[in-house]
Amino acid sequence: MTVRAQSALILAVLFLVPGAVSGQGLDAEGAREAIIDAPVVTEDKPVAEENERIAAAIGSAAENAEKIRKLFNIGKVDIVLVEGLAEQGSPLAGAIESHAATIEALRKEIEGSAIFYHALDSQQVLLRDVVAVEFGNEDAVTIFVAKRADG
Repeated sequence: MTVRAQSALILAVLFLVPGAVSGQGLDAEGAREAIIDAPVVTEDKPVAEENERIAAAIGSAAENAEKIRKLFNIGKVDIVLVEGLAEQGSPLAGAIESHAATIEALRKEIEGSAIFYHALDSQQVLLRDVVAVEFGNEDAVTIFVAKRADG
């Protein structure tokens, strides 16, 4: 059988069996929920209300990045959109600036984790806005996000 004939045969098989070639996309009903396998809750809070928790989470960014890399089961995801967090004059601006490298490493680990990435994506949160992650009891995770002025 010639190479051309083999190619034609392969193409014919691919067109006859479309389900075998295409997997379930993320747009399929329930795909993201199956990946995350935990409730995702989003809430808005002012920076003053979460100042201490966020400062502690920023200080633990390196350890939390390591946890994200190893974590494969989450009980609940809370995404806290923090108003004023990224603004000039924020009480946490210095901490964010001095921990910029570890915050970036944290974001890279989130991007590499299907669970965390899709939890953020399901709520239309951009990775660049993530500032810190806090691990709580019973596999609960809180992701602190700088809320943009435009929403």
